[in-house]
Amino acid sequence: MDAADITPFRIETPEAVLSDLRERLGRTRFPDQLNDAGWDYGADLHYVKELCDYWRDRFDWRAAEARFNAFPQFVTEIDGERLHFYHARSPEADALPLIITHGWPGSVAEFLDVLGPLSDPAAHGGDARDAFHVIAPSIPGYGFSGPTKKPGFNAKRAAEVNTVLMERLGYPRYGAQGGDWGSAISSQMAAAHPERLVGLHLNFIGGRPADPGNPHAGLSAEEIEYLATKADYNAHETGYQAIQSTKPQSLAYGLTDSPAGLAAWIVEKFHAWSDCGGDVETVYSKDRLLENIMLYWVTGTINASMRMYYESMGPGRRAPGYGGRIETPTGHARYPAEVRRTPRSWAEQMYNIVHWTKMPKGGHFAAMEQPELFVEDVRSFFRPLRQPAK
Repeated sequence: MDAADITPFRIETPEAVLSDLRERLGRTRFPDQLNDAGWDYGADLHYVKELCDYWRDRFDWRAAEARFNAFPQFVTEIDGERLHFYHARSPEADALPLIITHGWPGSVAEFLDVLGPLSDPAAHGGDARDAFHVIAPSIPGYGFSGPTKKPGFNAKRAAEVNTVLMERLGYPRYGAQGGDWGSAISSQMAAAHPERLVGLHLNFIGGRPADPGNPHAGLSAEEIEYLATKADYNAHETGYQAIQSTKPQSLAYGLTDSPAGLAAWIVEKFHAWSDCGGDVETVYSKDRLLENIMLYWVTGTINASMRMYYESMGPGRRAPGYGGRIETPTGHARYPAEVRRTPRSWAEQMYNIVHWTKMPKGGHFAAMEQPELFVEDVRSFFRPLRQPAK
């Protein structure tokens, strides 16, 4: 493939891959679990067994492939890495280009239910004036973009890949949206190329206190309570981050070889980071959970995806910040179960906040968990920022 080529792509998994998966699921060696442990020690044994049984006997990957293939997909090469992406062009001539970027352990599967409403709002009960040309890349190292080939591929380089992709597609001005790593990547795009971004919409946002010596100054009681909750989260929920930013290769042997291990590692985060009240299937069906897990399994990219932590946060490799406050107009959708609920005054130290929505429900995987709320807030934020397409 020439470096500038853009080639149409469809997911067509060989049957041998699926047969091997079913065989592995059928001979899984499950660990023990203490009585009544639930999710306290990690992924609950009873739920993982139930999910794996469903995966082996009832999950229809061919139907899932049809969902993935319902929107135009392409591959190209940028910075020496393969890039898979969706390009859902709107039927509206003056649609605003919008690049949306996922995080870990998500994937472009998070966006399957929002590509249609964002690109063709009139066909989904919305206003045609809110239309976007939607570009949704798989971060290099994830899914059909992976695995990455060279060391050093961090969030900053992923931002440059996104920027080159938009150039290659002929979009000089556009919006960017992201959560998790997608937030960092989109923010890096705004920092490096502010003249290209109309606006930046984030459902996961960072920040810092105006006065580090008095971080609670000006905060509401709710925000102060959150900071205590965040300290507890850091103490109990960040083991995955420590492993993935230091020794991802060792973990990858088990997750690449065992579908049950992969499912447990990923679904535990969907359980912990979603607004599900302790029951992950109140917001996601098994089919939706497995669609995302399958993108890691059939491509063998869990190792490459975890390397993003090592390259961006690992020993001696912490990526530089954004080089100052981001002045691009920025909107934030605050979901109540998001793992980082940064106080607005802290976020304003890093971003030019012009839009701040307190969402009624939802968590870390916003577009997948609450697609209607996600779409409406993205539309609302960009509405006053639109310009005729060039």
